[in-house]
Amino acid sequence: MEVLQEDEEYNWREVRLPSMSRALPEPDLERETGERRRGRDILIAVDHGPNSKHAFDWALIHLCRLADTIHLVHAVSSVHNTVVYETSQQLLERLAVEALQVAMVSTVARIVEGDAGKIICKEAERLKPAAVVMGTRGRSLVQSILQGSASEYCFHHCKVAPVIVVPGKAGDESVIST
Repeated sequence: MEVLQEDEEYNWREVRLPSMSRALPEPDLERETGERRRGRDILIAVDHGPNSKHAFDWALIHLCRLADTIHLVHAVSSVHNTVVYETSQQLLERLAVEALQVAMVSTVARIVEGDAGKIICKEAERLKPAAVVMGTRGRSLVQSILQGSASEYCFHHCKVAPVIVVPGKAGDESVIST
């Protein structure tokens, strides 16, 4: 796999999420320091698979705090394909609503065209998040090496934030419904 050059452009579309207001007022964090008060940016790479949903759920439960903003990134083959865009938009909207309900965090979503590993690293460069969270498809080591893996690529090439690869749930073969 090749690393995207810094001057390379890539296609993306911001997803307009439904207007959602927080159920609780902003917390009074006077005694807290810097990062906690400002909140952090957390990048979560998502797709339509069950391991991606598991990683998203893990991030909400174990990583997100009240003042954080999660950035959902979904890599697709073409941002100009209406069917692909609308299906991806529905996924991101559903996840944004869940993030608000479960962890009360705000969400920004982006659908990006290109190779998932390269795109996730490029978005991490742009955002400089506190962490990059992603799932894995549960391939064996040999399959990952031969076929390539977005999580493997990000683990080795993402230099601006720690990459958290959440292993899939054992025995869960379900797919996120759209």
